[in-house]
This record gives sequence, C-alpha cells and structure tokens, in this order.
Amino acid sequence: MPTVKVRNLKNKEVGEVTLSDAVFGAELNEALIHSALMNFQANARQGTSATKTRGNVSGSGRKLWKQKGTGRARIASLRSPLWKGGGNVHGPQPRDWSYDMPKKMRRGALRSALSERLREGNLIIIDEFSIAAVKTKDFVSTLAGIGATAKNLVVDSLDNANLVLSARNVKRTKVTNSFGLNIYDILYHEKLFLSKAAVEELNKILDPGTSDEAVVEEKPKAKKTTKAKEETPEGVGAEEKPKAKRAAKPKAEKVEEGTPEGVTPTEAEVTENE
Repeated sequence: MPTVKVRNLKNKEVGEVTLSDAVFGAELNEALIHSALMNFQANARQGTSATKTRGNVSGSGRKLWKQKGTGRARIASLRSPLWKGGGNVHGPQPRDWSYDMPKKMRRGALRSALSERLREGNLIIIDEFSIAAVKTKDFVSTLAGIGATAKNLVVDSLDNANLVLSARNVKRTKVTNSFGLNIYDILYHEKLFLSKAAVEELNKILDPGTSDEAVVEEKPKAKKTTKAKEETPEGVGAEEKPKAKRAAKPKAEKVEEGTPEGVTPTEAEVTENE
C-alpha cells in the first residue's frame, strides 16, 4: 500500500497516511480513461445547435420566372439551398449526445487516473483546509506555499464555506468534494490537493471491496407455508365445520298406465281412479 506524507497549509509535514492499494495503486489504463473522458464530455453537451432548412427560412414560394424561354436556370423557389439566403442541407439539428457507461468502468477510470497522479507526485494530501476568513488573496498565497501550479483541484467538504468562497474567483482553480470528483477535473488540473477526510471518503466510494461493486450475498428465500396445512397441537384450534348436506331432490310421482310419457294426470283423473 502506498504511504504518503501529510502536510498542513504551511507546507510542514505533520504525519503520514496509508492509502488503499485498490484505489491509489491501480495500473494505468489509457483506453479506459479515454472512454470515460469521452463519455463525460458527451453527456455535458447541450445539443442545441441547429440550422434552418428550406422549410424554416423566410421567402416567397412563388416561382420567380417561367420554366422555359428565359435562358436562365430553372428555379422552383427562392428558399432553395442553391440560392443565397436559402435553406441549409444536412446541417446539425438538436439532439441528445449523452449515453450510458457502466459504473464499474467509470470508477475504474477514476482509480487509474488518481493512481497516475500519485505516481507523478502531483497528488498532495493536506491535513485540513482551515481558513480563518474569506480572503481570496490569502487563499492564493496559501496555495502557492504548498506547491500550487496554474491549474489546481482542491477536494474537500463543500460545507467548508470559507474555502469555497475564497476560491470561487481564482482562475483555473476548482473546489469540489469527493462525491463530485470526475475524470475531466483529474485530467485537466495539474495538481490535486486532497484533505484527509476526502481520502477516507474516496476509499469508501472507489474501493471495490467496500463499495456496491462488491458481490452481495443473496438472502435465503423464506419457505412458503400453506394456509390449509398449518400444524396445530392436538385439542387446540377451531372446531371443524360440519359439511353441508346436499338437499334431496323430490321424487317424481309415478304415472299410471294409459297416460303418455311426460304428461302428468290432472286432479279430476286422480279422483276418478280412487
């Protein structure tokens, strides 16, 4: 694991910190860094550029002269792309340039870029960015004292109001937190100044062993219990309901001989027979 010296704002060594080998000891992967940079720049594009076609430009739709007999080229409309002031052909139109990139690839590019900055010696860890008052001049002199260059990136908590306000008017100097760190800022700025708190947060965010990139064990599935077959102790529980008996259908009356099938005798015929 790489070990880096910790400095204060007066550029004095105040201790050492051991960095995670998975985050700050990754190999340089230029192809992955390039893919992440292209994805970041594509997602930042507004995509609002547009040109006017012949249907958008102003102009009459009248035919300027007759088709034949004038000796001039035939013309249908003044808005044709062949004429000055006409529409544009195959020009850019508003579109969405953004596309998705896997989270593991984006974080891998961040690990590779941070590790390369550390190997170059352009990653400096500061104990704490404690600024007494909001003063841009004092902030610039402090950066110059700890080895700042023309382009500097400070990674600390955004709750540090004095730091954010003091650096907001400094050219090519940006203040962000560990959650807002991106591949473009790491590549654009020459020097990276990280606080100890930011280093701990980056270890939690980018380390595959502690972040959500690690494999999560599946929870055992609960066994299904059927409601009909629940075991209950003997003699306990509701009494079984008696099964409902089917109602007996009334028997059909016997029909005496002499009556056709399907026809019941009338009451007068029954009394006569008795």
